Amino acid sequence: MKQSDLRYPWSKPPATACLTTVAPGVHWLRMPLPYALDHINLWLLDDGDDGWCAVDTGFGLDEVRQSWQQLLAAEDARRLRRIVVTHFHPDHLGLADWLRTETGAELIMSHGEFVTGQAVWHGLPGHDPASMVALYEAHGLDPARCDALRNRGNGYRRGVPSLPTDFARLFDGDELEIGGRRWRALVGHGHSPEHMALYCEQLGVLISGDMVLPRISTNVSVYAAAPHADPLAWFLESLQRINDLPADTLVLPSHGLPFHGLHARVAQLEQHHRDRCEQLLAACDRPRSAGELLHILFPRELDTHQVMFAMGEAIAHLNHLTHQGTLSCTKDGDGRTRYIRTE
Repeated sequence: MKQSDLRYPWSKPPATACLTTVAPGVHWLRMPLPYALDHINLWLLDDGDDGWCAVDTGFGLDEVRQSWQQLLAAEDARRLRRIVVTHFHPDHLGLADWLRTETGAELIMSHGEFVTGQAVWHGLPGHDPASMVALYEAHGLDPARCDALRNRGNGYRRGVPSLPTDFARLFDGDELEIGGRRWRALVGHGHSPEHMALYCEQLGVLISGDMVLPRISTNVSVYAAAPHADPLAWFLESLQRINDLPADTLVLPSHGLPFHGLHARVAQLEQHHRDRCEQLLAACDRPRSAGELLHILFPRELDTHQVMFAMGEAIAHLNHLTHQGTLSCTKDGDGRTRYIRTE
């Protein structure tokens, strides 16, 4: 499978605070991010004669707020009636509370994402920076990188300045009527606890959030609150459900360009994770920790933010192989968790 298996109807994104219509009543909005991954795609759906429903809200930056204000004050602007948040990550949930205050819009999301956002924002045990660093230390991350992560503090709050205290709950399989069209909620796991994508059969459009991205692989991480979990298995199972959608579906991802070629992209992602597992199996001919294996999965310089995701993903793949029985987990005299092939 190659990138040429995907087709991109638009060769470039809209300018900040400008809209590109990608399907009847569906508009593409792009906002900046303060990371190497420097953007997020948001989606505005026509909602009645004078309304919009936003899918995701952007990171809590002043320039993102200003772009929203510019967009909502434009002569042809509609009223923001509803906000659907795909998941709790700050580029998606970040300005939901502010937008609700500004517009009175209703917030809609899954229970797992709402509760997890609260847990991370408030730094509850298992969801706080100290728990994360302790997990990574136990998996062999070097002291300098652990200190850098510890010194970041609660980075989540920088992207989510305030959190809403109530929401309307959406379940897997629920349907929302937006602008006279029905959008079905598809819950996926592995990237976040209860990630919500939206599919409109009438339009043949999937708003995929972070579950399916065209050029980068979705981060799948183990978190301190569930250190022995197998989120990679959950993610791969979720991909199979998405793969049941028609092959000609127009996919609207949170990062990258809209594309056709859903089945090809799912196959690429499945192969990507198989390749990573094979790399780790080959390297675990002797006991190795996730920290010692990090350079195998990520053979490039990583900043502190990227290290956080890289360690979570390395542990996720090692846990997956352990659940499959091809690796066993050991603890040596230094207390570090290490993995070795079972054969």
